[in-house]
Amino acid sequence: LICDDEQSQCHIGDMTGGNIGAAGLNAALKQQSVLTELSDNMDSFEDELFRIEEYVGMALQYQRVSSTENDFVLEKVSVDGVIRDTIKKYAKIMIRRHIGINYSGTGQEVYTDGKWLAFMLEQILSNAIKYTPQGFVTIETAEEKDRFFITIKDTGIGIKAEDLPRVFEKGYTGSNGRTDKRATGIGLYLCRRILAKLGHSITIVSTPGVGTTVRIGLEQDALEVE
Repeated sequence: LICDDEQSQCHIGDMTGGNIGAAGLNAALKQQSVLTELSDNMDSFEDELFRIEEYVGMALQYQRVSSTENDFVLEKVSVDGVIRDTIKKYAKIMIRRHIGINYSGTGQEVYTDGKWLAFMLEQILSNAIKYTPQGFVTIETAEEKDRFFITIKDTGIGIKAEDLPRVFEKGYTGSNGRTDKRATGIGLYLCRRILAKLGHSITIVSTPGVGTTVRIGLEQDALEVE
């Protein structure tokens, strides 16, 4: 800070040794405010574009699942690779919303359709992020007998007890969906249909105000697709 006693004015010295007067400082602050607003708008735009891409992808997958011809290819799939790709897809949104992610990795391989497994994990992680205003999401894996489980836990708003039995119904959004006008009630419906066709399982438990836990059970040995 440089003061001129004769003119009773103070100026802020810049990095090159020059001075920025009050008008220059106001202009700089205004420019910074504009840049911040543009950055916030860009984040909002990117979120909206990402959401539209999700809706389009969901519509395409709905058509495929509803088709009389099954589009499933069973093979050994690296669970870790699918999970990490899913986390990477949602990383920017989680960072912007200050939502943490806990996942330690796994070396397990299972018999499934990698493309459809990725779609289901994306739906579940998307819901976890959407309904977690703050906190974190934890992804855990565990082997039990001849099955392998992927568990996704969040610290979000949870699901009301009266809504829980109906979350897999087509078009059902529950009280959370009525709050979020953009909810479609299709994501979990598709997950259940796909898992049933693949011979996998899914369960959901939730406590309002505490969070939701989704558990997917996968086969470790080859199996026939429905």
